[in-house]
Order: sequence, then structure tokens, then C-alpha cells
Amino acid sequence: MRILTIRNGTPVSRISFGTMQFGGKADAAASRAMFDSARAAGITHFDTAVGYCEGASETLLGQMIKQDRDDLYIATKVGYAGGASKANITRHFDTCRKQLDQDAVDLLYMHRFDDDTPLEETYETLADLQSSGAIRHIGVSNYAAWQVMKAQAVARSLGTKIDVIQPMYNLVKRQAEVEIFPMAQDQKIAIVPYSPLGGGLLTGKYGQGSGGRLTEDPRYQARYDQPWMHQTARDLHALADAQGVHPATLAVAWVAAHPASVSPIISAKSVEQLGPSLAAADFDMDSDLYEKTTQLSISPAPATDRLEEI
Repeated sequence: MRILTIRNGTPVSRISFGTMQFGGKADAAASRAMFDSARAAGITHFDTAVGYCEGASETLLGQMIKQDRDDLYIATKVGYAGGASKANITRHFDTCRKQLDQDAVDLLYMHRFDDDTPLEETYETLADLQSSGAIRHIGVSNYAAWQVMKAQAVARSLGTKIDVIQPMYNLVKRQAEVEIFPMAQDQKIAIVPYSPLGGGLLTGKYGQGSGGRLTEDPRYQARYDQPWMHQTARDLHALADAQGVHPATLAVAWVAAHPASVSPIISAKSVEQLGPSLAAADFDMDSDLYEKTTQLSISPAPATDRLEEI
């Protein structure tokens, strides 16, 4: 599996921190406090995107990373809106650099696949950014495995490659196990998944009557509005109680323990909310507990649906 390194050659932290809440539900003070807590816990990999909180995420993160930039690994994303044309990538990335106040980033993701732009145009643009030193690594987010392989063929023809994939992955969203993880292992692509807590579902807060994305955002309601998912969340809470840990700690540690060397992106809107996820970095998830946790959810069928061959 691909091992990402920061500029000084040190491997990046196993857990990444996503700054999607910076400048939104987390104001400047809360964002700074979370950044400091993440750094104190040894996190060196920070993830953002050009449009997160209308640019505030990158702007705030840019202010925080100045002091020890060479000891950090900074990832951002472009192309969620407007497609993956050269013009749109260039426009978005210029905005990224202004907001971050940085000439270069370590990793640039295409935020999603674009059916309407030739892959040659997209990856030639990324290859040029890479050869100029503006980016170190190329990543893709929300791509299917077949889309990655099409893009990888084009990237290799241009003398470069896809280094990182960022899929959704958590205890109730396991489709990535079927083709994305095996593909990434075969291609030596680092796996850095988002949403290890399932939009907060796996923290147990919804079972206690608290609100959040699942009650406020129709996209998350549709994504996690399955009775079995809520049952899995309740069962995870019970298992975590038996282990004497927070369910968020167990949920993140389960993702990180996958044999494919997965590096989850954690996030929060306050230091207090962040704490249990940060604790996963030091949590000892043995094989027995990993299996017990895995059995709480529905395992996806293999790509061929030949269940008798499992």
C-alpha cells in the first residue's frame, strides 16, 4: 500500500483531520482549538476543499499551518462544481492557493468524477501542476473503482499516477470493501476515507434524541435512513459500553483497523466532540473486537454475487 509522507520524509499520521466545519459550525476560535488538539495528538494530515464553508475552511487552515508547514501534509479538493476541465481545475486551484496562502499543496483531489470532460484533459492538467511543483500527489474522491482505473490508465500514459482515493466508508457504508479497496491495494493507492462516524449516526447521539446532520440535511437523511443502520448504531453503542469506550472511538478505530491500511478522516465542530475520535489513534483494536464490530452491520455482497465462493 502507498505510504504518504510529509515534506521532511516522515510518514503522515494514520488518522487525518477534516476541516469541513472550519468557518461554518466551528467558528475561528473553535477551529483553532481543534487544530491544536489534533496536532497535540500527533495528526499531521489535514484535509479541506476549495468550497468548504464558502472558502472559510481553507482560509482558517491556511493561517494555522504557517508555523510548521514543512511538518504537515495538506490536502484539498477541486471540481465538485463546474466539472473537471482544465479551466475549472485551474480556477479552483488558484482559489485554493489564495485561500490557503500557499504556493503548493501536498495532495490535490478531483472531488468527483466528471462524465463530460475527457480524462486526458483532466489528468494532463493535474500532471502539469505536479511537474511544476504545485502539487505533490494526485487524488480522487467519490470515484467508483472502474472510474479510477480509466483515470489511472490515462494518468500513467502521461507519466504520473493516482496516489490516493477518498471514498465514503464506515460501519454502515461498506460498499468500498467490494471493489474500491481491492483495486486500491492492487494499484498501491492510499485509502483515506471520509465519514467514519456516518454523519454522527455511529456516535449514538441520535438514539439519545440529539439533532445533527441526519435530522437537518436531506442528503444525510437519505444516506442513513435505514432501520438496520440505526440498529447497528445502537448495537455499536452497547459494544462500546462493554469495552468502556465511546462509540465514536470504536467506530473510527474499526475503520483504521481494516487490513487494507485505511487512514480515516475525522472531523468535529468542537474540541469536546473531537475527543472520542482522536482517542481512536491510540485505541488497541484486536482481531476479536474487530470481528465483533464487523458483525454488527450488513456485509456487502462480493462483486460477482457468488456468495458460495466466500
